[in-house]
Amino acid sequence: MSVDQIIIAGGGIGGIAAALALSQKGRSVKLLEQASEFAEVGAGIQIGPNVFKMFDVLGVTEAINDVAFFPDNLVMRDALTGDRITSVPVGSAAFRARYNYPYGVIYRPDLHKVLIDACAASPLVELQVNQNVVGYEDTGKKVRVFTETGTTHEGAALIGADGLWSAVRGQLVGDGKPLVSGHIAYRAVLPIAEVPAHIDQNNIVLWAGPKTHLVHYPLHRGDIFNLVAVFHSDRYEEGWDTYGDPEELNARFQGEHEDVLTMLGKIESWRMWVLCDREPIRDWSRGRVTLLGDAAHPMLQYLAQGACMATEDGVCLATSVAASGDDFETAFMEYQQLRYLRTARVQLTARLFGDIYHAAGATADLRSAMLGVQDPTKPGEGMAWLYEGLDDTGAQQFKPGGGGR
Repeated sequence: MSVDQIIIAGGGIGGIAAALALSQKGRSVKLLEQASEFAEVGAGIQIGPNVFKMFDVLGVTEAINDVAFFPDNLVMRDALTGDRITSVPVGSAAFRARYNYPYGVIYRPDLHKVLIDACAASPLVELQVNQNVVGYEDTGKKVRVFTETGTTHEGAALIGADGLWSAVRGQLVGDGKPLVSGHIAYRAVLPIAEVPAHIDQNNIVLWAGPKTHLVHYPLHRGDIFNLVAVFHSDRYEEGWDTYGDPEELNARFQGEHEDVLTMLGKIESWRMWVLCDREPIRDWSRGRVTLLGDAAHPMLQYLAQGACMATEDGVCLATSVAASGDDFETAFMEYQQLRYLRTARVQLTARLFGDIYHAAGATADLRSAMLGVQDPTKPGEGMAWLYEGLDDTGAQQFKPGGGGR
């Protein structure tokens, strides 16, 4: 046991990215995962240019490229009429030249494995499973971390990367349960051979409907197809890995375009989760303890940035720790200051995009009219504040009204 180790609670994408980033700065890390193995729930995630920049910093770009899929376009269609509302050519030379990095999609377990393998190769990272963190004590000189089984770990600092229901946040911030959005997501994957030929197989397609949307795209080098169906519901079940109710799903999408119904009908078994977030906060650090990812700033998935923001957090945090000479209180406050406005903007914009996707009537008509006006020479320009990402030090100063740098 080394008191010099930095302890990370949570072995998801954010926690592992932080462990890898810290180890590359020469810091010893102990990562505690509550499950019996390091694994992620099987689902697809989108990864924007801002996180590809972080993959370069972490030295995992080649491994990511080997398992990612790179779509031609981001397409939004009207789920009732089938009309194309807008399209962003993320696979174009113009997009790549604007942001210097690609836009991709990846199977969450594939991304997780790339980061785990990189950590496992580092002698500075210790990985432990069956370690459910339930609390901590900051003595001012070290941190004691307590687990459900009664094991105590001592380290120089604690990073709470333990997700939406973070025990570390519960003690540090104490703001109660997450906010339930009233939106439920069902997710599933198909073999690519089962996808009808006329479905946009090389694009990320979002079918926007009244209080519903469906997203689908290829994954894992293009050999499987990811589907996520979202709708408004009062149903609530905690967790990410609960079986959904096909009858409720089909009822919510009734009357939508035949391609939407065709894709929904291809899936026999769906996993579901309830979408939650929290209000943005300024302060998620105290003494030798800080938060990261969903523990600090949980967000709805409508900007596809949860894992991306957590990865940015890990790089920024490691940079602040290294620059501080291991003055953790100073480092954590600097990290928090650099991150909270950017992550708050993503949290609030994600909520707005949920309203845009699920619009009906005149609101949907207005959405279509506004999004239909695009400058083909500046693909994705409205998201420049997000896609430009962090600078080479892992920091970003927020400039109101500007591009983000």
